[in-house]
Amino acid sequence: MEYQIIWFILWGVLWSVYFMLDGFDLGAGMLQRFITKNEKERQQVVSSIGPVWDGNQVWLITAGGATFAAFPTTYALMFSYLYTALLLILFALIIRGVALELRHKEPGERWRKNWDIAFFIGSMLPALLFGVAFGNIFQGLPMDEMGYHGTLFTLLNPYGLITGVLFVMLFLMHGALWLAHKTSDELSDRCTGFAIKLWIPLVVVAVTFLCATYFATKLYDNFLKAPIFLMFPLIAVSALFIMRFFIGKGQILNAFFASCALIVMVCFTGVTGLFPNLIPSSINPAYSLTIYNSSSSIYTLKIMTAVAFIFVPIIIAYQIWAYRVFRQKTDSAEGY
Repeated sequence: MEYQIIWFILWGVLWSVYFMLDGFDLGAGMLQRFITKNEKERQQVVSSIGPVWDGNQVWLITAGGATFAAFPTTYALMFSYLYTALLLILFALIIRGVALELRHKEPGERWRKNWDIAFFIGSMLPALLFGVAFGNIFQGLPMDEMGYHGTLFTLLNPYGLITGVLFVMLFLMHGALWLAHKTSDELSDRCTGFAIKLWIPLVVVAVTFLCATYFATKLYDNFLKAPIFLMFPLIAVSALFIMRFFIGKGQILNAFFASCALIVMVCFTGVTGLFPNLIPSSINPAYSLTIYNSSSSIYTLKIMTAVAFIFVPIIIAYQIWAYRVFRQKTDSAEGY
């Protein structure tokens, strides 16, 4: 197998794992102010993600680093063309981290309320903008030999916004199931009820996204050329219904795992539809950034492959250990 293809697969896996893990953090952050009734419950939400949220973001750094090292041209142009959107995401993630660390430093109600609002903004904005960014990548950016012809508002097109809303709803569901599993009593029941109510709107948005993808992108071309790729959207649809089945049965942890599979398969659907493109051009396919015209040298990819096979399993082992250590339900203890 060509090293460019190996790194394309790894690139897709890294982004999928990031969205799967940090997705429930973002979802919990969006839900905190709206699904809780008192400070004890709000602290439970914070405590449920406190030990793992920063470890989950390691995958974002790894995905960005892999893009930089394996496909430097794509990295450079992506951070140029999507600079404003990515900068907003960065600021939002910083605000979220600061809010998590500072909200419990003072006992005042106003202090905590302000940081909880920052926590919401720092969770909602990345979820929306990541979806908008990837939606625009799926349909292609207006770029040619003169560069990128667009602005931040160009990215806020109908398909980009549909993808952004899909990401927000996926993460809301993911966060609700995580909180239903990690908390107890009324808060857990409330989160389960929210997940049930959210399921039908999520199905509607997912169907809208799949239909819009047919008209707005060329992702389905790869599915027609290689029908085996259809397994990814089919598994995603199956996971959506399996998730609802488990919620109805009260098997929340299984429903959460189904939500994990749903997010990963949605990402794989987009990535396999892109292949061999990384950022297609909506103006002229000749100016698309592919795994071949934007990759590092084969020598570099070989070294990186060896490094990845050594260190990625270490990261996975550490995170499994961390989740196992903090597997118990949370309480309302100060901090986390």
